[in-house]
Amino acid sequence: MSTMVIDEILDQLKFLPYELQWRVLEFTRALALSVPRGVPGHRLLRFAGAIPLDDVQRMRQAIEQGCEQVDVNEW
Repeated sequence: MSTMVIDEILDQLKFLPYELQWRVLEFTRALALSVPRGVPGHRLLRFAGAIPLDDVQRMRQAIEQGCEQVDVNEW
């Protein structure tokens, strides 16, 4: 993480009223919670091929039949 950005944020915070400093703190906490979490792809490779091919084909067909249709009167 760049300390330059952190230093700039701290410099700006010094000029904000106390209430706005709290809002910034709450905002940064909310941002920290919104960061996507997951696992690296290489850790998922052990699951490759776990679903039988005929099941994959049935899933593909269901998606093509049910998800690739547009209802122009929907809205």
